[in-house]
Amino acid sequence: MTSTGLDVFGGVDTHGRTHHAAAVDGAGRLLGDAEFAATAAGYAALLAWLTAFGRPVTVGVEGTGTYGAGLARHLAAASVAVVEVDRPDRKTRRRQGKSDPIDAIAAARAVLAGTATGAPKTRTGPVEAIRALRVARRGAVKARTAALNQLHGLLVSAPEALRADLAGLRTTELVGRCAGFRIDPARLLEPTTATKAALRAIARRIQGLEEEIALADARLRPAVTTVAPRTAALFGAGPDVAGQLLATAGDNPHRLRSEAALAHLAGISPLPASSGRTDRHRLNRGGDRAANAAIHRIVLVRMRHDQRTRAYVERRTTQGLSKKEIMRCLKRYIVREVHTALLADFEDLTRAT
Repeated sequence: MTSTGLDVFGGVDTHGRTHHAAAVDGAGRLLGDAEFAATAAGYAALLAWLTAFGRPVTVGVEGTGTYGAGLARHLAAASVAVVEVDRPDRKTRRRQGKSDPIDAIAAARAVLAGTATGAPKTRTGPVEAIRALRVARRGAVKARTAALNQLHGLLVSAPEALRADLAGLRTTELVGRCAGFRIDPARLLEPTTATKAALRAIARRIQGLEEEIALADARLRPAVTTVAPRTAALFGAGPDVAGQLLATAGDNPHRLRSEAALAHLAGISPLPASSGRTDRHRLNRGGDRAANAAIHRIVLVRMRHDQRTRAYVERRTTQGLSKKEIMRCLKRYIVREVHTALLADFEDLTRAT
């Protein structure tokens, strides 16, 4: 099989250890499909296989942020256009069946038809580093919350004398007291001693997680403010919110062609739900929920502390809007500010490098 002048469109169904690729021509005719290892050598073999059919125009890859991240980077480094392809919905799978070749062929034809156009994140710059640090921090925060819930739950059913001794303490004081318990191993079959031992183990786990979170914050704050000072300086944002917005936008925020695209990505753009004479929109429950939550935090801070936002809320309330409707409007306005700030930050970063 030798390379020709034919335009080739590829589709890849990605998995942890293997990727299944398919190639179609400009008329949608299947040229072939094959399976490759999810390794650097496998990525090179996949690209060589596609090139043997002709000139790879665009390749659609499922899961460019997970299993397909390595392949997307390899193709981009080889100057091959890559687009993100969504997995087929349930209705399509019930009608056509489900297999790796079927999904790969569907991805290739979605690229050819133009229904798959999303540009993936490049994941090769400082934002990818920030995202990785945030993954560790987020896991530690979730684990601390779970441990605190365990601590309070165990205390509710603790022996009365122990529960009375710890009643009324604030969380920090409670963790410190429990972490300092002294345990007699010979009395572990007594409920009070066993409960103290469990409380101490959980409290020390919480202290360790708090140290991990503090270390993560010490690493993240300067990184975020260096990469995106304008975004971090937005009223109500700060390094944590800015870090999430950076992770959502990626190292190539210009792929978000407008603030409306960012609003859609964050699940903030309302969806039409009109029928007959009823003209209305409904809440968008899709998109990146972490980005939606970050912008929600900005809204809450501004509604409490920003005088302009408070005046806006009062004016819209007199017009008959509910608090939820007002917050949806505020989110849409804030997305515009965030989009402008992100693009400005990355323009400065590009000039600096």
